[in-house]
Amino acid sequence: MADLSPQELRVLAAVADSGGFSAAGALLGLSQSAVSHSVRGSEAKVGAVLFERGRGGASPTPAGERAVALARRILRMYEVLGAEARGAGRDTVAGVLRIAAFRSAALHLLPPALERLTARHPGIRPEVRVVRELGAGTAGEVAAGRADLAIATLNAGGGGVGGATGATGSVPAGAAAPGRLLTGVLREEAYALVHPAGHPDPRSLPLLDWDENCGSYTRDWWRAQDWIPRATVKAEDDGMVLTMVGRGLGMAILPELSLREATDAVDITGLGPSGPVRHVGYVTAPESASSLAVRALIRELRSEAG
Repeated sequence: MADLSPQELRVLAAVADSGGFSAAGALLGLSQSAVSHSVRGSEAKVGAVLFERGRGGASPTPAGERAVALARRILRMYEVLGAEARGAGRDTVAGVLRIAAFRSAALHLLPPALERLTARHPGIRPEVRVVRELGAGTAGEVAAGRADLAIATLNAGGGGVGGATGATGSVPAGAAAPGRLLTGVLREEAYALVHPAGHPDPRSLPLLDWDENCGSYTRDWWRAQDWIPRATVKAEDDGMVLTMVGRGLGMAILPELSLREATDAVDITGLGPSGPVRHVGYVTAPESASSLAVRALIRELRSEAG
């Protein structure tokens, strides 16, 4: 099979990102016919149809999704190559560092780590995207080549449900994640019962929840608790749940990072030694794991997690 050139990889990524050949041409300064010719040539080299063409534009086939993800990751390594070479022998790290994180991690875990990172390496320019831990979740951003590192919820027991394989964003910890990604645990968090301050019987209250809660690491525990009712309210995120609990609208079960925003309007009760625990960690691609910027960020995240 003939190799795809960097320009052909850029065309594939642009078509996927823009949703059409004409739009991709506008992004790259090429004609629609030049983009179409490039895609046909890439498909011939790969031996698979990469895009479904239609009146509404172009969308990646399953083969195309995989090819585009790898194309983005390869193109990213071209960018990293220059930054790494310029910093060689000078112990300096520079350039854009793309990070995906779920809301509470982006709010509480990431900022102090980035503060120390950029103080030590002023040339690093972090770009942070907050991604919900649903579907592919934050790990999916790394797999798709849109992030160099993600902070994700990890299923430390292995056999993860979610990420690229299921309904929530969790991925197996300590080994290769879906799509041959690498993971490492940063912190372990217990869940707790949060309820309006001073309520005499918080377990009698309705349950407030949000879609990202109750991943594969807590699902069995939830199913075994006959005192937990079905959620009567599904909020957008954990911050909204906490606010609603403080207003006396119900009780909730939240992990430690989510509870850092708790006020005096709520009380927090532990769930005991058998209560659910989640693992928060990093996810990165093998080719990014050795880059100076990613390694430096992982060191700071480990330091922040204690």
